[in-house]
Amino acid sequence: MSGTFVGMPAFPPPAHPAFPKAAHEAVNNPTLRGNLRHATHTIRGKREKAVAEMSDWAELREAGKQIKDHTLRHLDRYLVQVEESVTAAGGIVHWAADADEANRIVARLVKETGESEVVKVKSMATQEIGLNEALEAEGIHAYETDLAELIVQLGKDRPSHILVPAIHRNRGEIRDIFAREMSEWGRPAPEGLTDTPAELAEAARLHLREKFLRAKVGISGANFMVAETGTLVVVESEGNGRMCLTLPETLISVVGIEKIVPTWRDLEVFLQTLPRSSTAERMNPYTSMWTGTTDSETADGPQTFHLVLLDNGRTDTLADEVGRQALRCIRCSACLNVCPVYERAGGHAYGSVYPGPIGAILSPQLRGTASEIDASLPYASSLCGACYEVCPVAIDIPEVLVHLRERVVEGGPVTREGNKVILKPAKGHAAERAAMRAARWAFASPGALRAGQRLASRTRRFHSRTLPGPGRAWSGTRDLPPVPAEPFRDWWQRTQGGKGDKGAAK
Repeated sequence: MSGTFVGMPAFPPPAHPAFPKAAHEAVNNPTLRGNLRHATHTIRGKREKAVAEMSDWAELREAGKQIKDHTLRHLDRYLVQVEESVTAAGGIVHWAADADEANRIVARLVKETGESEVVKVKSMATQEIGLNEALEAEGIHAYETDLAELIVQLGKDRPSHILVPAIHRNRGEIRDIFAREMSEWGRPAPEGLTDTPAELAEAARLHLREKFLRAKVGISGANFMVAETGTLVVVESEGNGRMCLTLPETLISVVGIEKIVPTWRDLEVFLQTLPRSSTAERMNPYTSMWTGTTDSETADGPQTFHLVLLDNGRTDTLADEVGRQALRCIRCSACLNVCPVYERAGGHAYGSVYPGPIGAILSPQLRGTASEIDASLPYASSLCGACYEVCPVAIDIPEVLVHLRERVVEGGPVTREGNKVILKPAKGHAAERAAMRAARWAFASPGALRAGQRLASRTRRFHSRTLPGPGRAWSGTRDLPPVPAEPFRDWWQRTQGGKGDKGAAK
């Protein structure tokens, strides 16, 4: 086992290309597009029915938005309350400013137990910081126990969806992965394994059971943290999370600082909206809650509990009055399932563990816009607004996308040097800025605009139907509209003599 890779490839991979280039291969992969179309449309249809059952859905959505906004405005106070509550219940709280610090903390805590294996609950935060890879570098094997995450890990793949990480795989591909890889990780797949869902699930169950019973350390994230009691909440559909949270002697939870809700009454709102928006269920089959530690070796729950509170760009995001609404996200993935861009490009093109519309606004804020992929993500959208319509906490994703596009074009990446915030000059987009300056001059000079329109009309037979240079990306799939034989201003002057609108004849 020492030579077996038990992590996942890093996100983003080194020199991950910009979104349009990364999406090109996916768009031309008919199998991938078929898998995505079938899965997203199925989940979307079920969600619509589940939400339609709630006569007060709009009120719940608004309540979720207001709870999250209130918490973010007073996050400093609630973070202190979480630390005090968890400590009072027997837990130990650690603060991590970034991914490296969080990984060092977790690796140290695992080593202190003397163990070299951990079982993991599905966690976006641990994927965000590359925890599996960091543990592997320290000689610690991290085993994913969520079925979809297991498929991704066995296949040495990357997640492509928030809720269904293996959404890009079909049943035949999953069967092949199980048959080929399971024996290298533990219990092999049964002989003659078929691609029927029941057989695939049973193979995964048998494979994971020995790891659940052997593991002394569990690692999780959390969907919510209740500030008033220090209670953490994980919702899931398979029961693997329950096994990881109750069987190991030591539990380490890595949680983003934005996951706080002030009270149990606030939690009640999200336990209605999250399952309907994600799995289209009235409630999650497994909702696990734990507060601190257990006092007995025979009782369920950890005897030692560590909470790692993760910043990793969240404080900087909170400082942006427009972009901070991305921190409301409860990771339901509803926006992915309605997005026409995600449906065609898939999750890997986003170069982040947060794909789709929410990833297009969250990743550039957490990581900055210095890289090619992060500078392109705000453009990975048609701005159709479907994501905003289905978001259970009313994140106006199109608004944030436009806001981030402005940052990329006008200001470039935001960085910090000590206590100073520095706006670096934007790279690229020089041609776009030059075109905008030329347009501004032309529209402010009626004589020049009229002369330009006449010249364009008289030379229209020589015009190409496509744009040159970078403009081919737009005109490669559409024709430019033909230039009319006579400019509007000349037509108006000839037919109306300038009557009724003198400005049009200028």
